Amino acid sequence: MSGARSGSRVRDREGVERVPEGVVTIHDVAREAGVSIATVSRALAGSATVAPATAGRVRRAAAALGYEPNRAARQLVTGRGQSVGLVIPDLENPFYSSVAKGMQNRVRAAGLTAIIADTDEDVAREREVLAQLATDVDRLILASPRAADTDLLALAARSRVVLINRSLAGVPAVTGDNADGIRQALGHLLALGHTRIGYAGGPVTSWSDAERRAGLTAAVDAAHDQGRGVTIVDLGAFRPGPAGGLAAADLAISERVSAVLAFNDQLALGLLGRLAERGVAVPEAMSVVGFDDVPVARLLAPALTTVVVPAQRMGAAAVDLLLAGTPAARPEDGPGALLRVLPVELQVRRSTAQAAGRRER
Repeated sequence: MSGARSGSRVRDREGVERVPEGVVTIHDVAREAGVSIATVSRALAGSATVAPATAGRVRRAAAALGYEPNRAARQLVTGRGQSVGLVIPDLENPFYSSVAKGMQNRVRAAGLTAIIADTDEDVAREREVLAQLATDVDRLILASPRAADTDLLALAARSRVVLINRSLAGVPAVTGDNADGIRQALGHLLALGHTRIGYAGGPVTSWSDAERRAGLTAAVDAAHDQGRGVTIVDLGAFRPGPAGGLAAADLAISERVSAVLAFNDQLALGLLGRLAERGVAVPEAMSVVGFDDVPVARLLAPALTTVVVPAQRMGAAAVDLLLAGTPAARPEDGPGALLRVLPVELQVRRSTAQAAGRRER
């Protein structure tokens, strides 16, 4: 939603300018009215949850600043919107390419147009992309968004939104079963005799990484309850690409782990490459497990043991939720009310083997 105002500037908490001069945003209206951006969205949408006095103050602030509802909002009312936007963090990551493929096929079948935007794993870039798309598209699918909950709720208040790899109360979402995937991967390594295992995590802003870490903690606790000793070494948070895997491999070697669980296959790819450079044989000296099962996983040397996540199905399921017009859940329904969790499955290949001390001689 945007209008024009000369000299308008919006800065984030660090004082960095994010919106070009001459553009009035929802943040301007919220600041002028002294309310949250979510309240502005609800007030301008005519929501009965906003007190009449507050709604009036918001409307007066919007009028004074020259802020007008965007074309997407009008399309939402009239039903004339013909596009669906997909915002992904990295189009070079084969997982998101598969999500985009599933989404695009379903959108095309519905007679609509798909618009795909890449944020380069950058939170500031994601904010800019969402601001641009929200002026023209009334239906949005956000894959692994890094934005704050409040920003996503504000967006969902004025556009139809479905999340992929993110769960937020009141917003429809599709995810893979992160906890079960990690449980399967850890169980596989424990069965092979690994007791000191490294975890190479994803970005600190990643909801999926937080879910996988929580799942790992629960799986370790369950193993301890069964009398199975295991130590998880947190190798840190990494950019989810091959470059992140290079650093993770060096840390894995220094920490003397016998196996590594990687946040995703892209990280695992970097791990395998760096371990080979360092003369660490996989799986003889160190086992590696990925997550996602991107197409290249089976072509690596050795082929990667990984958790299969149905990326194309996730993209298609997100479109189904979007076009179904699922109403927002009530706050008391909790975050799982509109959440579809798709099953995942461990695919064992040649990058994992028995821990060195457990092999038959």
